[in-house]
Amino acid sequence: MARIGGRSSWIAVPVGLLCAAVVAALIWLALPMVPVAVNWVGDTLRAASSPPPPTAVEATPAELAIASRTLDCRAIYPDSLWSELTWRAGVLLNQTAGPPATAVTPLADALLPSPRLTCAWRLESGGGIVTTLAVVADDAATIADAALRGQGFTCSLQEGVLRCVRILGDVIEEHTVRGDLWLSSMETKWHPEDYGPRIEAQIWG
Repeated sequence: MARIGGRSSWIAVPVGLLCAAVVAALIWLALPMVPVAVNWVGDTLRAASSPPPPTAVEATPAELAIASRTLDCRAIYPDSLWSELTWRAGVLLNQTAGPPATAVTPLADALLPSPRLTCAWRLESGGGIVTTLAVVADDAATIADAALRGQGFTCSLQEGVLRCVRILGDVIEEHTVRGDLWLSSMETKWHPEDYGPRIEAQIWG
């Protein structure tokens, strides 16, 4: 075999042996990581083929109210309505656990509500909105139906859900009784579009 000009065997052989020794040392150092790498590849493949974990379902405001859990005004308003209310100039919000606002005072006495949340919006220019979510007895819809119809409210009772509304001048009063929850709202000189239905959809989901 012809030799390559300028190549020295006495240098090439030690260098080759040194390179082989370095490679062997690296392989020996890497051996402890082989099981770790195998496990990592296995976990990656299993994670890619396994179904995603179930998404946690958040409790609705209605469920929180029934369970006597912490509830605030932000929770019962959909984003669009909340923005509409808070962006109104000169508006103040007072959150309490006060009784439902209604012009039909005997109704509260008859239903014996346990208020969970009252959101009172007041305009500096006058008027405002008061909304209350309260726990009542299971037969509250029947009692409220008779009481509100007798006071000039227009009511509908479908599948155990009572919805009543009355308009007197600048005041709109709405009531929804569903199961053992009573949602009441009184709007005075301030009437966001579909206020009652939008809150109802947010509360019960």
